[in-house]
Amino acid sequence: MNFEIGLYTLGDLVPDPHAGNTISPRQRLKETIEAAKLADEAGLDLFGVGEHHRLDYAVSAPPVVLAAIAQATKRIKLTSATTVISTADPVRLFEDFATLDLLSDGRAEIIAGRGAFVESFPLFGYDTNDYDDLFAENMDLFLKLNEADVVSWSGRFRSPLASAEIAPRPVQSRLPIWVGVGGSPESAIRAGRLGVGMAIAILGGEPERFKPLVDLYRKAGAEAGFAPEELKVGITGHGYVAATTQQAKEEYFPYYANYRSYVSRGRGTESRVTRAEFERLAGPDTALFVGSPQQIIEKILYQYELFGHRRFMAQIDIGGMPFRKVAEGIELLATKVAPAIRKETGK
Repeated sequence: MNFEIGLYTLGDLVPDPHAGNTISPRQRLKETIEAAKLADEAGLDLFGVGEHHRLDYAVSAPPVVLAAIAQATKRIKLTSATTVISTADPVRLFEDFATLDLLSDGRAEIIAGRGAFVESFPLFGYDTNDYDDLFAENMDLFLKLNEADVVSWSGRFRSPLASAEIAPRPVQSRLPIWVGVGGSPESAIRAGRLGVGMAIAILGGEPERFKPLVDLYRKAGAEAGFAPEELKVGITGHGYVAATTQQAKEEYFPYYANYRSYVSRGRGTESRVTRAEFERLAGPDTALFVGSPQQIIEKILYQYELFGHRRFMAQIDIGGMPFRKVAEGIELLATKVAPAIRKETGK
Protein backbone atom coordinates (compact mmCIF):
# COMPACT_ATOMS: atom_id res chain seq x y z
CA MET A 1 0.00 0.00 0.00
CA ASN A 2 1.39 3.39 -1.00
CA PHE A 3 1.71 6.18 1.54
CA GLU A 4 -1.16 8.64 1.02
CA ILE A 5 -0.93 12.39 1.59
CA GLY A 6 -3.92 14.69 1.61
CA LEU A 7 -5.69 17.72 3.01
CA TYR A 8 -8.78 18.39 5.04
CA THR A 9 -10.77 21.48 5.96
CA LEU A 10 -13.42 22.29 8.52
CA GLY A 11 -14.53 25.37 6.59
CA ASP A 12 -14.17 27.74 9.55
CA LEU A 13 -15.41 31.31 9.05
CA VAL A 14 -12.90 33.27 11.11
CA PRO A 15 -11.95 36.94 10.65
CA ASP A 16 -8.59 37.45 8.95
CA PRO A 17 -6.28 38.66 11.75
CA HIS A 18 -4.60 41.12 9.36
CA ALA A 19 -7.47 42.48 7.26
CA GLY A 20 -10.25 41.94 9.80
CA ASN A 21 -12.76 40.71 7.24
CA THR A 22 -14.59 37.38 7.27
CA ILE A 23 -15.41 35.76 3.94
CA SER A 24 -18.96 34.56 3.27
CA PRO A 25 -20.00 30.90 3.48
CA ARG A 26 -20.56 30.96 -0.28
CA GLN A 27 -16.98 32.12 -0.91
CA ARG A 28 -15.60 29.63 1.61
CA LEU A 29 -17.32 26.74 -0.16
CA LYS A 30 -16.12 27.91 -3.57
CA GLU A 31 -12.56 28.13 -2.25
CA THR A 32 -12.91 24.65 -0.72
CA ILE A 33 -13.84 23.22 -4.11
CA GLU A 34 -10.96 25.09 -5.73
CA ALA A 35 -8.50 23.81 -3.10
CA ALA A 36 -9.62 20.24 -3.79
CA LYS A 37 -9.23 20.81 -7.51
CA LEU A 38 -5.68 22.11 -7.01
CA ALA A 39 -4.85 19.15 -4.76
CA ASP A 40 -6.18 16.73 -7.37
CA GLU A 41 -4.26 18.33 -10.22
CA ALA A 42 -1.06 18.46 -8.13
CA GLY A 43 -1.26 14.72 -7.38
CA LEU A 44 -2.29 14.58 -3.73
CA ASP A 45 -4.21 11.48 -2.69
CA LEU A 46 -7.21 12.61 -0.68
CA PHE A 47 -9.30 15.58 0.38
CA GLY A 48 -11.63 15.77 3.37
CA VAL A 49 -14.27 18.15 4.71
CA GLY A 50 -15.50 18.22 8.29
CA GLU A 51 -18.99 18.62 9.72
CA HIS A 52 -20.18 21.39 12.02
CA HIS A 53 -23.62 22.83 12.68
CA ARG A 54 -22.71 26.40 13.64
CA LEU A 55 -22.86 29.77 11.92
CA ASP A 56 -19.08 30.11 12.13
CA TYR A 57 -18.45 27.06 9.91
CA ALA A 58 -19.48 26.68 6.27
CA VAL A 59 -19.84 22.89 6.06
CA SER A 60 -22.78 21.14 7.69
CA ALA A 61 -23.38 18.67 4.84
CA PRO A 62 -20.09 16.97 3.87
CA PRO A 63 -21.58 14.60 1.25
CA VAL A 64 -23.11 17.56 -0.61
CA VAL A 65 -19.83 19.46 -0.65
CA LEU A 66 -17.90 16.33 -1.61
CA ALA A 67 -20.34 15.64 -4.45
CA ALA A 68 -19.60 19.11 -5.83
CA ILE A 69 -15.87 18.42 -5.48
CA ALA A 70 -16.33 15.08 -7.26
CA GLN A 71 -17.51 16.90 -10.36
CA ALA A 72 -14.47 19.22 -10.34
CA THR A 73 -11.85 16.49 -9.79
CA LYS A 74 -10.73 13.27 -11.45
CA ARG A 75 -8.80 10.97 -9.12
CA ILE A 76 -8.47 12.29 -5.58
CA LYS A 77 -10.22 10.32 -2.80
CA LEU A 78 -13.03 12.18 -1.03
CA THR A 79 -13.69 11.76 2.69
CA SER A 80 -15.58 13.31 5.55
CA ALA A 81 -13.31 14.65 8.27
CA THR A 82 -15.26 13.89 10.38
CA THR A 83 -18.87 12.74 10.21
CA VAL A 84 -20.58 13.03 13.60
CA ILE A 85 -22.06 9.55 13.40
CA SER A 86 -23.63 9.76 16.89
CA THR A 87 -26.26 12.20 15.59
CA ALA A 88 -26.58 10.95 11.99
CA ASP A 89 -29.14 8.43 10.81
CA PRO A 90 -26.93 5.56 9.60
CA VAL A 91 -29.27 4.65 6.72
CA ARG A 92 -29.33 8.19 5.33
CA LEU A 93 -25.59 8.51 5.91
CA PHE A 94 -24.88 5.31 3.98
CA GLU A 95 -27.17 6.31 1.12
CA ASP A 96 -25.57 9.77 0.88
CA PHE A 97 -22.03 8.38 0.70
CA ALA A 98 -23.00 5.52 -1.60
CA THR A 99 -24.44 8.18 -3.94
CA LEU A 100 -21.19 10.14 -3.64
CA ASP A 101 -19.30 6.96 -4.48
CA LEU A 102 -21.35 6.53 -7.66
CA LEU A 103 -20.90 10.17 -8.68
CA SER A 104 -17.15 10.04 -8.07
CA ASP A 105 -16.52 6.63 -9.69
CA GLY A 106 -15.58 4.95 -6.41
CA ARG A 107 -13.69 7.66 -4.49
CA ALA A 108 -15.86 8.06 -1.37
CA GLU A 109 -14.75 7.41 2.21
CA ILE A 110 -15.97 8.28 5.70
CA ILE A 111 -14.10 9.23 8.85
CA ALA A 112 -16.62 8.83 11.67
CA GLY A 113 -16.06 10.68 14.91
CA ARG A 114 -17.67 12.32 17.90
CA GLY A 115 -17.01 15.90 16.79
CA ALA A 116 -15.31 18.77 18.61
CA PHE A 117 -18.63 20.38 19.58
CA VAL A 118 -21.97 18.95 20.71
CA GLU A 119 -24.41 21.29 18.94
CA SER A 120 -25.68 18.47 16.71
CA PHE A 121 -27.22 16.64 19.71
CA PRO A 122 -29.98 19.15 20.57
CA LEU A 123 -30.28 20.13 16.90
CA PHE A 124 -31.28 16.62 15.86
CA GLY A 125 -33.08 15.65 19.06
CA TYR A 126 -30.46 13.55 20.85
CA ASP A 127 -29.30 13.55 24.46
CA THR A 128 -25.60 14.08 25.17
CA ASN A 129 -25.95 11.56 28.00
CA ASP A 130 -26.30 8.92 25.26
CA TYR A 131 -23.04 10.06 23.61
CA ASP A 132 -21.21 6.71 23.74
CA ASP A 133 -24.22 4.47 23.23
CA LEU A 134 -25.33 6.39 20.14
CA PHE A 135 -21.86 6.14 18.62
CA ALA A 136 -21.65 2.39 19.23
CA GLU A 137 -25.15 1.63 17.93
CA ASN A 138 -24.88 3.80 14.83
CA MET A 139 -21.48 2.34 13.93
CA ASP A 140 -22.89 -1.16 14.32
CA LEU A 141 -25.78 -0.41 11.98
CA PHE A 142 -23.63 1.43 9.45
CA LEU A 143 -21.22 -1.50 9.17
CA LYS A 144 -24.16 -3.87 8.59
CA LEU A 145 -25.54 -1.58 5.86
CA ASN A 146 -22.08 -1.61 4.26
CA GLU A 147 -22.14 -5.41 4.03
CA ALA A 148 -25.55 -6.23 2.60
CA ASP A 149 -28.20 -4.95 0.16
CA VAL A 150 -31.07 -6.07 2.40
CA VAL A 151 -30.81 -5.56 6.17
CA SER A 152 -32.84 -6.56 9.21
CA TRP A 153 -31.81 -4.86 12.44
CA SER A 154 -33.13 -3.49 15.70
CA GLY A 155 -31.64 -1.15 18.28
CA ARG A 156 -32.45 1.35 20.97
CA PHE A 157 -32.39 4.75 19.27
CA ARG A 158 -34.17 4.32 15.93
CA SER A 159 -36.93 2.25 14.40
CA PRO A 160 -36.01 -1.34 13.44
CA LEU A 161 -35.31 -2.49 9.89
CA ALA A 162 -37.16 -5.53 8.55
CA SER A 163 -35.67 -6.79 5.27
CA ALA A 164 -35.03 -3.17 4.28
CA GLU A 165 -33.53 -2.51 0.85
CA ILE A 166 -30.50 -0.24 1.24
CA ALA A 167 -30.02 1.73 -1.97
CA PRO A 168 -28.08 2.71 -3.91
CA ARG A 169 -25.09 0.42 -3.55
CA PRO A 170 -21.67 2.05 -3.98
CA VAL A 171 -19.16 1.38 -6.76
CA GLN A 172 -16.74 -0.03 -4.19
CA SER A 173 -17.68 -3.36 -2.65
CA ARG A 174 -17.68 -1.54 0.71
CA LEU A 175 -17.33 2.11 1.59
CA PRO A 176 -14.00 2.59 3.41
CA ILE A 177 -14.73 3.76 6.95
CA TRP A 178 -12.31 5.11 9.53
CA VAL A 179 -12.84 6.18 13.13
CA GLY A 180 -11.42 9.52 14.16
CA VAL A 181 -9.59 9.29 17.50
CA GLY A 182 -8.35 12.17 19.65
CA GLY A 183 -6.67 10.60 22.66
CA SER A 184 -9.08 8.02 24.01
CA PRO A 185 -7.75 4.47 24.52
CA GLU A 186 -11.34 3.19 24.46
CA SER A 187 -11.87 4.68 20.99
CA ALA A 188 -8.66 3.09 19.70
CA ILE A 189 -9.67 -0.32 21.07
CA ARG A 190 -13.15 -0.03 19.58
CA ALA A 191 -11.74 0.87 16.14
CA GLY A 192 -9.49 -2.20 16.30
CA ARG A 193 -12.32 -4.51 17.33
CA LEU A 194 -14.45 -3.22 14.46
CA GLY A 195 -11.61 -3.66 11.96
CA VAL A 196 -12.01 -0.13 10.57
CA GLY A 197 -9.24 2.40 9.95
CA MET A 198 -8.08 4.69 12.75
CA ALA A 199 -7.37 8.36 12.00
CA ILE A 200 -5.57 10.03 14.91
CA ALA A 201 -5.83 13.79 15.32
CA ILE A 202 -2.45 14.97 16.62
CA LEU A 203 -2.82 18.72 17.01
CA GLY A 204 0.30 19.42 19.05
CA GLY A 205 2.73 18.17 21.64
CA GLU A 206 5.01 15.17 21.38
CA PRO A 207 3.86 12.49 18.93
CA GLU A 208 5.31 9.71 21.12
CA ARG A 209 2.34 9.98 23.50
CA PHE A 210 0.07 8.57 20.79
CA LYS A 211 2.12 5.40 20.28
CA PRO A 212 0.14 3.50 22.97
CA LEU A 213 -3.08 4.23 21.07
CA VAL A 214 -1.68 2.65 17.90
CA ASP A 215 -0.48 -0.37 19.88
CA LEU A 216 -3.89 -0.79 21.54
CA TYR A 217 -5.64 -0.48 18.18
CA ARG A 218 -3.49 -3.13 16.49
CA LYS A 219 -3.69 -5.47 19.48
CA ALA A 220 -7.49 -5.21 19.64
CA GLY A 221 -7.76 -5.70 15.88
CA ALA A 222 -5.54 -8.77 15.90
CA GLU A 223 -7.50 -10.28 18.80
CA ALA A 224 -10.71 -9.69 16.81
CA GLY A 225 -9.27 -11.66 13.90
CA PHE A 226 -8.30 -8.89 11.52
CA ALA A 227 -5.14 -9.14 9.41
CA PRO A 228 -2.45 -6.45 9.88
CA GLU A 229 -3.09 -5.00 6.40
CA GLU A 230 -6.75 -4.42 7.34
CA LEU A 231 -5.79 -2.27 10.33
CA LYS A 232 -4.98 1.06 8.71
CA VAL A 233 -3.60 4.03 10.64
CA GLY A 234 -3.74 7.64 9.48
CA ILE A 235 -2.39 10.81 11.13
CA THR A 236 -4.09 14.20 10.83
CA GLY A 237 -2.94 17.57 12.09
CA HIS A 238 -2.54 21.30 11.55
CA GLY A 239 0.14 22.24 9.06
CA TYR A 240 1.71 25.00 7.01
CA VAL A 241 4.54 24.82 4.50
CA ALA A 242 6.74 27.66 3.20
CA ALA A 243 10.14 27.94 1.55
CA THR A 244 11.93 28.11 4.92
CA THR A 245 10.93 27.12 8.43
CA GLN A 246 11.31 30.68 9.68
CA GLN A 247 9.07 32.00 6.92
CA ALA A 248 6.49 29.31 7.68
CA LYS A 249 6.40 30.23 11.36
CA GLU A 250 6.25 33.97 10.70
CA GLU A 251 3.37 33.60 8.24
CA TYR A 252 1.42 30.94 10.12
CA PHE A 253 1.53 32.21 13.69
CA PRO A 254 -1.12 34.96 13.36
CA TYR A 255 -3.62 32.55 11.79
CA TYR A 256 -2.87 29.71 14.19
CA ALA A 257 -3.17 31.96 17.26
CA ASN A 258 -6.33 33.48 15.82
CA TYR A 259 -7.90 30.06 15.27
CA ARG A 260 -6.97 28.72 18.71
CA SER A 261 -8.40 31.81 20.39
CA TYR A 262 -11.58 31.68 18.32
CA VAL A 263 -12.22 27.98 18.98
CA SER A 264 -11.63 28.40 22.72
CA ARG A 265 -14.19 31.21 22.86
CA GLY A 266 -16.66 28.93 21.07
CA ARG A 267 -16.21 26.47 23.94
CA GLY A 268 -16.75 29.13 26.58
CA THR A 269 -13.10 29.63 27.55
CA GLU A 270 -10.40 32.11 26.65
CA SER A 271 -7.08 30.70 25.43
CA ARG A 272 -4.39 32.78 23.78
CA VAL A 273 -1.27 31.27 22.23
CA THR A 274 1.83 33.37 22.85
CA ARG A 275 4.65 33.49 20.34
CA ALA A 276 6.93 31.66 22.78
CA GLU A 277 4.38 28.86 23.19
CA PHE A 278 3.96 28.67 19.42
CA GLU A 279 7.73 28.34 18.97
CA ARG A 280 7.65 25.33 21.31
CA LEU A 281 4.62 23.84 19.55
CA ALA A 282 6.32 24.21 16.16
CA GLY A 283 9.66 22.78 17.27
CA PRO A 284 11.41 20.08 15.25
CA ASP A 285 10.36 17.26 17.61
CA THR A 286 6.69 18.18 17.96
CA ALA A 287 3.52 17.30 16.08
CA LEU A 288 2.61 20.74 14.69
CA PHE A 289 3.53 20.44 11.00
CA VAL A 290 4.88 23.93 10.38
CA GLY A 291 8.11 24.50 8.49
CA SER A 292 10.06 24.12 5.27
CA PRO A 293 9.34 21.14 3.03
CA GLN A 294 12.38 19.38 4.53
CA GLN A 295 11.17 19.91 8.10
CA ILE A 296 7.69 18.58 7.22
CA ILE A 297 9.29 15.57 5.53
CA GLU A 298 11.37 14.85 8.62
CA LYS A 299 8.36 15.14 10.93
CA ILE A 300 6.22 12.81 8.81
CA LEU A 301 9.01 10.25 8.50
CA TYR A 302 9.69 10.36 12.24
CA GLN A 303 6.04 9.63 12.93
CA TYR A 304 6.12 6.90 10.29
CA GLU A 305 8.90 5.21 12.29
CA LEU A 306 6.74 5.52 15.43
CA PHE A 307 3.38 4.45 14.07
CA GLY A 308 3.94 2.65 10.76
CA HIS A 309 0.97 4.60 9.38
CA ARG A 310 0.18 4.86 5.68
CA ARG A 311 -1.74 8.14 5.53
CA PHE A 312 -1.16 11.77 6.53
CA MET A 313 -3.70 14.60 6.19
CA ALA A 314 -2.95 18.26 6.92
CA GLN A 315 -5.35 21.07 7.77
CA ILE A 316 -3.66 24.16 6.36
CA ASP A 317 -6.46 26.71 5.97
CA ILE A 318 -7.35 27.75 9.52
CA GLY A 319 -7.82 31.11 11.21
CA GLY A 320 -8.88 33.23 8.25
CA MET A 321 -5.91 32.36 6.06
CA PRO A 322 -6.32 33.81 2.54
CA PHE A 323 -6.76 31.36 -0.30
CA ARG A 324 -3.55 32.36 -2.09
CA LYS A 325 -1.56 31.10 0.91
CA VAL A 326 -3.55 27.87 0.97
CA ALA A 327 -2.81 27.37 -2.73
CA GLU A 328 0.92 27.91 -2.17
CA GLY A 329 0.87 25.34 0.62
CA ILE A 330 -0.90 22.79 -1.56
CA GLU A 331 1.74 23.19 -4.26
CA LEU A 332 4.65 22.74 -1.83
CA LEU A 333 3.03 19.76 -0.14
CA ALA A 334 2.37 18.08 -3.49
CA THR A 335 5.64 18.87 -5.27
CA LYS A 336 8.23 18.88 -2.47
CA VAL A 337 6.88 16.84 0.46
CA ALA A 338 4.78 14.07 -1.06
CA PRO A 339 7.38 12.71 -3.53
CA ALA A 340 10.03 12.44 -0.81
CA ILE A 341 7.65 10.69 1.60
CA ARG A 342 6.50 8.21 -1.03
CA LYS A 343 10.08 7.44 -1.97
CA GLU A 344 11.23 6.82 1.60
CA THR A 345 8.18 4.83 2.71
CA GLY A 346 8.25 2.76 -0.46
CA LYS A 347 11.69 1.32 0.26
